Amino acid sequence: MTCTVLVGGGWGDEGKGKCITYLCYHDKPSIIARAGVGPNAGHSVEFKGEKYALRLTPSGFVHRDAKLLIGAGVLIDPEVFLYEMENLKKYNVRGRTFIDYRCAIIEEKHKIQDRSSDYLSKKIGSTGTGCGPANAERVMRTAKLAKEIPELEEYLTDVPLEINKTLDEGDDVFIEGSQGFGLSLYYGTYPYVTSKDTTASTAAADVGVGPTRIDEVITVFKAYATRVGKGPFPTEISQEEAEKMGLEEYGTVTGRRRRIGLFDMDMARESCMINGTTQIAVTCVDRLYPRCERVREYSKLSGDAKRFIEEIEDATGVPVTIISTGPDLEDTIDLRSELL
Repeated sequence: MTCTVLVGGGWGDEGKGKCITYLCYHDKPSIIARAGVGPNAGHSVEFKGEKYALRLTPSGFVHRDAKLLIGAGVLIDPEVFLYEMENLKKYNVRGRTFIDYRCAIIEEKHKIQDRSSDYLSKKIGSTGTGCGPANAERVMRTAKLAKEIPELEEYLTDVPLEINKTLDEGDDVFIEGSQGFGLSLYYGTYPYVTSKDTTASTAAADVGVGPTRIDEVITVFKAYATRVGKGPFPTEISQEEAEKMGLEEYGTVTGRRRRIGLFDMDMARESCMINGTTQIAVTCVDRLYPRCERVREYSKLSGDAKRFIEEIEDATGVPVTIISTGPDLEDTIDLRSELL
């Protein structure tokens, strides 16, 4: 039995969707639980030639035997959730996807407040999905909960009870966080952050799992840094320089062009410390080192790519166990067996 938490180590956009899909498809946990803020975070999943942009459904949905749960700490936009249930029906997500009955609901008024606020939309760079105003109402104890929404009735459950029972029975649970360490309300680049904490501790609390039940914390870093929206970015490079390196990206939810920067070792060190990271996943190595595209064995990585991985391990004191070299699930170097 293992309980694993996966979180982002940067400002989101680290490639968590690919990592989650790979780990869940190969490890086959009994439960895959979504933690995090809500539909303001998008996870991109590419599987068997098809691409999916998910905002609430756990990214490990491709593991068809897993129960998919959304924890009480996650904000639910019923429109987004029900759209994803329809869009993913070929994977039979309906009937195995459930929401904690205590999840707070995003209403249309929250989206309007989010988008009409000059402070949130222009200064902070909010996604406009209503998460901040909805979380504010939750703090004021006036937010509606999932149990009050008729359209969600068939999807309601007690997520902590299901997860802890599964762990008691000796089965595996995988908890996926959203966004990244740099956007944490507490530890990120405040005020240019999201509306709650995004670290592993909060991800566990989001789904009702106590700290003594967590076995592994995997923190995901991209081989270079990216950020959507406003806020400090110490290692940022110009868009012109990024284009010369072949690095041009757009946000999953907003479609906004991502700012590009070099890998930040200082941020990685702090992120691993506060998250209690036990393993690191590094994505987009092929984008930074094109010769490594689709490489599936560590020994076949280029020398500069190997040195880069070693620098991350030296800086953080944490082993790099997953290296992504392409969008396909199999374009992955898995070194976890070396920890045994």
